[in-house]
Amino acid sequence: MSSTTDSIYGFTAETLDGATVGLDAYRGKVLLIVNTASECGFTPQYKGLQELYTLYAARGFEVLGFPCNQFGKQEPGDAAQIGSFCETNYGVSFPMFAKIDVNGPKAHPLFKYLTQSQPGVLGLEAIKWNFTKFLIDRDGRIVKRYAPITKPDSIADDVEKLL
Repeated sequence: MSSTTDSIYGFTAETLDGATVGLDAYRGKVLLIVNTASECGFTPQYKGLQELYTLYAARGFEVLGFPCNQFGKQEPGDAAQIGSFCETNYGVSFPMFAKIDVNGPKAHPLFKYLTQSQPGVLGLEAIKWNFTKFLIDRDGRIVKRYAPITKPDSIADDVEKLL
């Protein structure tokens, strides 16, 4: 649930290891929130996301990964499998959260907020596929939404501007 309507800081999410984290823990940081999947054609973007994270983390940048199985059932694993896959194959060290829905009646409240606040192409709110990305400024406000085909390295200039 959100206690505010102008930032992401009122939301909570469960990490892969089952801990509940308030997104206010990321207050003052630039965030890239991404719905992810391990068996998707875009899965190699994990490498680019990790590179962005490595490049900018010291300056207050975080990538937050949210696995989702709603698109072609491309995230079938449980939390342990997802974590192991990300670490083993892509060296992911940025925060990964528990598998969620990003569309529909069971969509995580954070993603309901993100999609309503920053509609995609043609004003459509629904996320179309894995690796849709939302750039969040240091005040918890959504700056931009990126399509799944947008490679992480092409977001670097936008991240840089916010840092």
